[in-house]
This record gives sequence, structure tokens and C-alpha cells, in this order.
Amino acid sequence: MDTTLQDPLVGQLLDGRYRIEARIAVGGMATVYRAVDTRLDRVLALKVMHPALATDVSFVERFIREAKSVARLAHPNVVAVFDQGAQGAYVYLAMEYVAGCTLRDVLRERGALQPRAALDILEPVLAALGAAHRAGFVHRDMKPENVLIGDDGRVKVADFGLVRAVGTATDTTGSLLGTVSYLAPEQIEHGTADTRSDVYACGVVLYEMLTGAKPHTGENAAQVIYQHLNSDVPAPSAVVPGLPVALDSLVASATARNPEVRPHDAVLLLAETREARAGLTDAELDAVPPQALADSHDGADDRTSVIPRALPEDGDGDGVHRTSRLAMPPAGPDAPPRRRGGRRGPFGGPHRKLIIALAAVLLTLGIGTGVWYINSGQFTQVPSVLGQTQQTAEERIADAGLGLKGVDRVFSDTVERGEVVSSDPASGDRIRGNGSVRLVVSRGPEIVRVPDVAGDSLADARRSLKKVGLVPGMVTREFSEDVDRGKVISTDPRAGTDRNPDTAVALVVSKGAPIDVPDVTGLSAEEATAELEAEGLKAEVLPGRVHSPEDEGAVAEQSPEEGAEAAEGDTIQLTVSKGPRMLDVPDVTGRDVDEARSTLEEAGFEVEVDRPFLSFSDTIASQSVDGGEQAPEGSTITIKTKGL
Repeated sequence: MDTTLQDPLVGQLLDGRYRIEARIAVGGMATVYRAVDTRLDRVLALKVMHPALATDVSFVERFIREAKSVARLAHPNVVAVFDQGAQGAYVYLAMEYVAGCTLRDVLRERGALQPRAALDILEPVLAALGAAHRAGFVHRDMKPENVLIGDDGRVKVADFGLVRAVGTATDTTGSLLGTVSYLAPEQIEHGTADTRSDVYACGVVLYEMLTGAKPHTGENAAQVIYQHLNSDVPAPSAVVPGLPVALDSLVASATARNPEVRPHDAVLLLAETREARAGLTDAELDAVPPQALADSHDGADDRTSVIPRALPEDGDGDGVHRTSRLAMPPAGPDAPPRRRGGRRGPFGGPHRKLIIALAAVLLTLGIGTGVWYINSGQFTQVPSVLGQTQQTAEERIADAGLGLKGVDRVFSDTVERGEVVSSDPASGDRIRGNGSVRLVVSRGPEIVRVPDVAGDSLADARRSLKKVGLVPGMVTREFSEDVDRGKVISTDPRAGTDRNPDTAVALVVSKGAPIDVPDVTGLSAEEATAELEAEGLKAEVLPGRVHSPEDEGAVAEQSPEEGAEAAEGDTIQLTVSKGPRMLDVPDVTGRDVDEARSTLEEAGFEVEVDRPFLSFSDTIASQSVDGGEQAPEGSTITIKTKGL
């Protein structure tokens, strides 16, 4: 039966543009559909966030913000993001549709891959991650399900920066088990992820491609997590004999438990991968691993099916390792016939030898038991409780004959609320049979509420943010009629908003009410300073003086100028005049008015024309400052025309 028929979105037109045709996949955060963009008439993949998550405003904001960032990441091996939008409770991403399958389908179909095929897939994956890492992105959830292989052979990586698989998981099986298989130890232990976490995941994916199996397995996520934290990823050649040492070294480099030892990002791992490939022969690259599955299979048992197949009831020859049978030693030679005349007393003949041998065995067993008890018998192992609910963990500890020392509670972004984060001693450690175990239980993700710091001083606001685990961010200043200078006006995010710890919070601080800067040019420096201080401003007299029309010692220039807005306490810079520059006045008598005006203005003077009553002449008869004399630059020269 086609389950997509039960999906209410199939057949609908989302946001008046995207016609949803079929459901492709369902994840912990969203459902992916094949859709048609009716505006551009193209097929694409539509990722629709689950409506339950869409009610979380901060989650949606982060989803949209990261989608916009990833949309700017243009790389041929990255699934492109075309559009983002929302309709009611449906928040969606429109992405490139890749016709083909996932790497998970390939591994399910083919099992272990030839080294050449594994490297052919790994290299474009690392190229995509390398471009993302150098652009500041971290994938956080690299696994075969997020590696798409197109029908044309192109390899693309999906879900860049848009997932928090561990943080949103709600169980210890299924998808969570699939996800934790690729988590780096620091992601599990500290909830942190950087470029080296993606490198670790790629190393695990390479191991799985080379061997056909994950390096760490278990019945639940807790068992897998424990192995990630306490065991190195084994060499692929331990599973696939004859695999080149260079591939073992490549896996070991990428999956080092200490992130400082791994390549810093995918670019460096890609370089190591290409170097390893260059050292392999064609025979080594094309060697078929024993774990490779046959190409043909009947339709009733499709290896690409996501439904797990039941094991055959007959255990013979099915490849499944059953409980081992203890092989009995081969029968010895027949005992020699008993001599009729032999001694038959309780301590004679064969009986005597048997008793001596039995006594020696019992003595050995007694000594061995004593040594065993001293060294190991009085100890037991702490049961595995990671990822278990507190009640289940306490029951397991009690069943092991151990006591409960106490329960501590910590915040965790990777372990569900109420489940065990760790224990002391740790799971698997030796402990005396009557010892006690302390449990550390998750309080779930730590959510920080932005405090209301409006009206606080900047210093107090910063202290309040740090106290709750937030980071004081960028400070901008604005004028405010209502908030005193130096006090906080608002924050971004706003007060009362829930955020994760270490989120930066921007602060807007008041510059106080704006002050109109007065005009103090023409005043002496002392007078100008006094007037500015009366307005709540400060004055700074700059060294050096300039020529200006103002008298010597008066203010010639000011910055900011008259009418500009300034905050209380702002500084106004003043430049003092050293008086006007004296210039030679040209003689313009006998010239016409226009020529005289032009000549005087070019010399640096202002010009005023005086025409006597009933004078119709344009010839200059006199000028207020005679030619050849000096006058201040910019001063006014009056020229007078001839009268009747």
C-alpha cells in the first residue's frame, strides 16, 4: 500500500506555488516530498518541518536563518536550497531534487564497496564539506542517509547545517541509533560540534563503505555511545583481510577520539584521501571485499527495502553466528582389560591413582578460587546505564547487587530529559560487589531566558547576561527622550525570549535626549566654551589657526556645525581664526561694471555697485579701496559709476 496516500499534504498546492506529488522520506525534524514548482515548472524536493516543531518560534527562526545561510553555499556537490517559506503551520524549504538513491541504499544493496568506489564517493563528499567548512558551516549530521547519488553518478551532500539530530531525538533506537553511529566523542560528551566532528563522521562512513558494517554496534544507542567514548574505530583490514594499510591509516586519522589529532577540516582530509589513493595500485583499488553482496537477488527480498528482513528459522548456513557449541575432546583409547587378580582395595591400583589425581585437582581449584576471589571474585562490573531512564538505571544497578550513591542532574543537549548521561564509576568499570554507583541524569537542553535589562547601566546589563549564561554582544547607541544616557534601551533578542546558552545578545544603549549644537563662530574661544558647556557639551580647541573673515582669536570653524544633534557630554571641536588674509586690491576705475566686478571677485573680494541717481553710465568712476592698497580677503569693495 502506498503510504503517501495517507499524507494530507500529498496532492495539495503549498503556498500557492508548490504542488506536492509524493512523500520521499520522513525524518525526526521534517518530511521530504517530491513537488513541482508550478511557477517555474520544475521538479524539486520540498522539506516541510513537522507542525509540532513549527510552534517553537526560536526553532523556526534558527531554521530559516540557517536555510538562508546555506542557500549562499554554491557548490556542485551540495544540494542547493532554492526557496524558503511558510503556510500556516507548514514551514518549508524548496531544494534541488536529486533523482537517484542515498548512500544508505547503496550499502544496503551492495554491502561493502570496492576501495575505488568508496573513494569515488568520499572525495566529492569531502569537497562539499570542505567548501562548507571554509565558509563557516558545520554539517553536524554526516551519515549515508545524507549522501545522495544521482542517476547520472553525481554525489551530493544534503541537510547542511539544518539538523540537530541528537538534540531532537526522543528514543534510543531507530533513527537515533543510526545517528549516534556517526557522532564524534566530543558531540556525545560535551554537545559541541565543529569541522572536526564532520571529519570523524566521514571516517566512520568510509569504514562502513569499506567493510559493509558500522564500527560500533549495539542493541541500543547507549551501547553505541559507550563504544564511541571508550573504543577506537578498528582498522577496516581487521574485517576485510588484505585491505591496504593506507586505508587503515586514513580511517584512523579521521576517527581519532581526540579531535586535536584529526585533520582540522574536510579540506585537509580530502588531501590525505587523495594522497592515500595515489599510493594504491589498480588491483588494490578494484579488490572485491568478501562482504560485498551479490548483484542479483529476487524481488521478494529486495535489499534496497527499508523494511528489515526476518532471519531464517534454520540457523545452518545462514551466516548468522549462533551461540557456540563446546566441542567435546576426542575419545581416548579403550582402557586396558582389568586383571582378575589385581588388588581391589579402596586405595589400591587404579582407585589410588584416581584419588590422588582428584585431590590434586581439588587443591588446584581451591587455590585458583582463592586467587580469583582476591583478584576478581569480590568485584563486579557497573552495568550499562547510559541513555536509560533513571528508573531503569536504578533497577539495573540494584539487580547487579550494587547500591545507589546518589543522583546528580545536569543540563544536556544530547541526552533526553530523565535519561542517564554518565555514572561514577562508569559503565563497564570494575567495582566491589557491595559498592555504590552515582548517577548523572539529564535535565534536558538548557534553555536560557533573556533577562530584562532595560534601564540598567551597560555594565550591570552585561553582568546580568553573563550570570544566566548569555554572551554580551554588539553595543549600539541611540538617542532617547525617555531613557537616561548610558542606560540600556533594549536587547536583541528581546527580553523574555528563550535562547541556548552562550547566545550573543546585542544591546542598544541610550545617548540621552539629543542636543541641538549652537553656532559659536565669531565668539572668542573662552566665550564659545562657556556657551557649549551651558548646553551640556564639551569644547576642544584644536591647535593651529586658520585665516578667516572672523577677527583674530575668534572661533572660525566648529565641528559638528550649527543645528547638528549631539548627545550630552559630546565634544565640539573649535578652530580659532588668526584674522583675515590681506590681499592687494586691483585698480578697476575706468572699466565697465561687469569687468570690474569679475576682476575684484577673482582677487578674493566681495563687490557692491553704487549707481548715482539718474546715472546711466556703466563706467567705474571710483572704488572704496584704491587700487594698489590692501584689504582683508573676503571684504566688500564698493565700486561707483560715473554720474551726470
